[in-house]
Amino acid sequence: MAKRPRRNHGSAFKARVVLEAIKEQQTLVELGQRFQVHPNQIAQWKKQLLQRADVKGA
Repeated sequence: MAKRPRRNHGSAFKARVVLEAIKEQQTLVELGQRFQVHPNQIAQWKKQLLQRADVKGA
């Protein structure tokens, strides 16, 4: 079985995918199919964004 080369996604692509995930109009599986990214990867990007966006002291 041949290995698939790793894909590096830019921050703009990640942001677009995560914003769609946050809207919750489609499931992660549907978004994964639409953007050709594994649903677990989308969940991980979403978690990272929400952690980094957490405003401290507010």
